[in-house]
Amino acid sequence: MMGYNSLSFYLGGDRLKCPFCNHMESKVVDSRPTEEGNVIRRRRECFNCAKRFTTYEKIEDIPLMVVKKGGHREQFDRNKIMNGILRACEKRPISIKQIESIVDDIEKEVYQTLEREVSSDAIGEMIMENLKNLDEVAYVRFASVYRQFKDLNTFIDELNKLLKENNPV
Repeated sequence: MMGYNSLSFYLGGDRLKCPFCNHMESKVVDSRPTEEGNVIRRRRECFNCAKRFTTYEKIEDIPLMVVKKGGHREQFDRNKIMNGILRACEKRPISIKQIESIVDDIEKEVYQTLEREVSSDAIGEMIMENLKNLDEVAYVRFASVYRQFKDLNTFIDELNKLLKENNPV
């Protein structure tokens, strides 16, 4: 019941207009989540005409914007992360379940910051950190596109960093 009950609405003077008589006060007689769990269905009873009606309460989605390298913004899209990781993991022994888990973790981390904007650099670094722990080849593939390696030396430098991390002297 999400912390609400009939008494709290009665005492608070619930201000939803009855669809039958337009009276401004009603009470909640039943409250339950929908099957998906993201909406609360409430049965209400009008204080004036005693007729019952249903309302739905939903959490307002706040759009999360990604600030791209050029400064423009676009709405966060988990499918873009999924597609980038899928390309990096192509022909590697990595299951879709593992990839989905990475995408879920990144999405959760991004939304838990409670910021309304996140940089594409921050997302790219999260992806690389997850891939580095999962599969080094997928990591290098993703890094080569993400960091836009200009030549063979840049690529070799990244490989050497990876080798140093895995074999500290």
